[in-house]
Amino acid sequence: MSAGRLVICPTPIGNLEDVTLRVLAALREADVVACEDTRRTRVLLDRYGVSASLVSYHEHNERARAAELVERMRGGAVVALVSDAGMPLVSDPGAVLVEACVAAGLAVEVLPGPSAALAALVASALPADRWRFAGFVPRKAGERDALWAAEETVVAFESPKRLAATLASLAAADPDRPVAVCRELTKVHEEVVRGRAAELAERYAAEEPRGEIVLVVGAAPAGSADRARALDALARLVDAGAKVRPAAAVVAELTGVPANALYRALRG
Repeated sequence: MSAGRLVICPTPIGNLEDVTLRVLAALREADVVACEDTRRTRVLLDRYGVSASLVSYHEHNERARAAELVERMRGGAVVALVSDAGMPLVSDPGAVLVEACVAAGLAVEVLPGPSAALAALVASALPADRWRFAGFVPRKAGERDALWAAEETVVAFESPKRLAATLASLAAADPDRPVAVCRELTKVHEEVVRGRAAELAERYAAEEPRGEIVLVVGAAPAGSADRARALDALARLVDAGAKVRPAAAVVAELTGVPANALYRALRG
């Protein structure tokens, strides 16, 4: 029997009407659909009358399930991979399975479809010619400051509970930085709030939002990347066991970024 293949199927990020005809056709034709939450995927399939065999595929069983699915594809099966919302692998499970398929010489087909990151980028009204997707906003202060120093538009996911602190961090780095908070995209309560970092930090400090959030941050002024690289180097030295102040002095000497600024940023 000829080898099967893997079909990556993006699913709606909120509005079920955003599923594509190609994705529905692939789900109908697949021998098995691997999904994060079978209950959530079943809602989508039932909406469109798709009868499919489902298996769970999530971060806790990814390696074991990937091995099973590769064996099925070697036997000729067609496997469709979906996540709960959007494109699989983008801050969602799937990388292990794709890597295993490539290693086994199996075909991997990727279908286009909904993406919260792209929808937010366009809705933000910020430059989209050069941009970076950062996954979830880093929790470590040094890594966060390095992200704010990016010289291209930044798109990142954030928790409603952490949004105020994240915006406060951005406002501390640059109060005038343009930013957009994109909430519940494609859903009934969709909202896009645009403004300066300081304004939005104040707003969300007094009003915790609900729902799923994508944060879009304008590019940092030219030269910020040098500071970001210096801060990243300092963070790596500290993670390797160096003491902060001596390491900051060494990085400052090599890069020209003030040691006190690096120290404050890493400790902030």
